[in-house]
Order: sequence, then structure tokens, then C-alpha cells
Amino acid sequence: MDWSISFGLQWRKNSVEAADQKSWRLYQFDFMGLRNTSEIVKTSAGDYVVMTIYFDLSRRMGYFTIQTYIPCILTVVLSWVSFWIKKDATPARTALGITTVLTMTTLSTIARKSLPRVSYVTAMDLFVTVCFLFVFAALMEYATLNYYSSCRKPNCAKKKKSNYSVLDMRPPPTVIPLNNSMYWQEFEDTCVYECLDGKDCQSFFCCYEECKSGSWRKGRIHIDISELDSYSRVFFPTSFLLFNLVYWVGYLYL
Repeated sequence: MDWSISFGLQWRKNSVEAADQKSWRLYQFDFMGLRNTSEIVKTSAGDYVVMTIYFDLSRRMGYFTIQTYIPCILTVVLSWVSFWIKKDATPARTALGITTVLTMTTLSTIARKSLPRVSYVTAMDLFVTVCFLFVFAALMEYATLNYYSSCRKPNCAKKKKSNYSVLDMRPPPTVIPLNNSMYWQEFEDTCVYECLDGKDCQSFFCCYEECKSGSWRKGRIHIDISELDSYSRVFFPTSFLLFNLVYWVGYLYL
């Protein structure tokens, strides 16, 4: 006669308790509580009772706020200082931009070392990446400003006074001083004409005031390159503030 006995194990209600938190501490987490479950898992070898206990933890923000978030925010704000430096101070602005980019690279490396190696993007990875993009964009802003501000009148600079013939009976061109240099008025008029034709102005940026009224401006966006720093002083802080608002609301409350 075969006897089969079936039995099951189950947690008793409130049978698992944790010791008083005064005797132990988790430095990077807050202990929120624990819960236990019992279930029967059916397999080809038979039925098994699985008893599981869950520990609910909440990560503390203090350590990462001091070590990662605040330094990243301050580095981004530091990169905006270049917007108030004169565009002619190339060494100062370039050094500041490169320094902030390298600082963000170091901060991102340190932040990843203190976290587990996971294959998905974490909230901290997102924040550090956006901060790096802001710092890199500030450096590219000066590169753009310096490139288009260097737009000069090359065709006029190549012309010399020797182009005038000795037999030419026209009155000599007017010579005017400008920044300790001498420019021939007739050559200047030629440059203005070329500028209006769009030959010396690049892309949709204005190199000279005369370019604003040229026919080549039709259908293009008007951006005064000389005011690019002024635009950046408003755009960068505003966009970074909006990003932080969306990030922290989504991270803490959603």
C-alpha cells in the first residue's frame, strides 16, 4: 500500500523581523522595511515551496549630491563665464573651455566607478551626459564666434596702390586711418559692394552691417554674429534651468 504525504511551508504573519536600526546602518541606503511571500513552483521534478523575503531599500542622495551633482552643476556654470570675456581674448576663452570639458570628463569617470556596471542608462548617466554636452556646446560657441568674426575683406587686402597708373588723371583715393592702418577709400567701396553681393559674408551670419540689406539675405535667418555671446548668456542658463526642473521633478516624484 503506497502512502503519499503532501505538505507545504508558509511564512507566518510577521514571522520575519529586523533588528533595531540603532544597532546597524546602511551608509548609502535607507531601510524602508521588509516583506515575505510563499509560493509553490511546479517543475518536472515535482512541486516545491519557495519562500522569499524582500528588503525594501531607498538610495540616499547625500553622497552623490556632494560628489557628482553639485560639481557637475558648478562646472557647467563655470563654462558660462566665457560669455562675459571679450571675444578677442582667445587664450583665456579657449583655456577655460578646454578645462571645463576635461573636468566634466573626470567627473563622469569618477561617478561611474562608484556605481555598479550595468548595461542600461541610469539617471546619473543622463545628468552627467547632459552637463557634458552643455560644457562642450559652450566651447563650440566660441569656436563659431571666432570663426565668423574673423571674416574680413580679403579681396581688398590683396590690392595695392601700385595698381594705379601714373598716367591716371583721376584724383587720388582718399586715405583714412582705421586702427593704426591705412585703407584706400576706393577699395573700401569695392568691399562694401562685394559684401552686398554676399561674396564676403558666410552662411546666414552677418559679418558687416551692410550685409543686412543685401538681396542674398532673402529667405535666410538673420543672426548677428557679434551678438552671439549675448544670445548665449540667456539661452544656456535658461535651457539648463529647464533641464534641471524636468530632471528633478521626474526623478523625485515620478
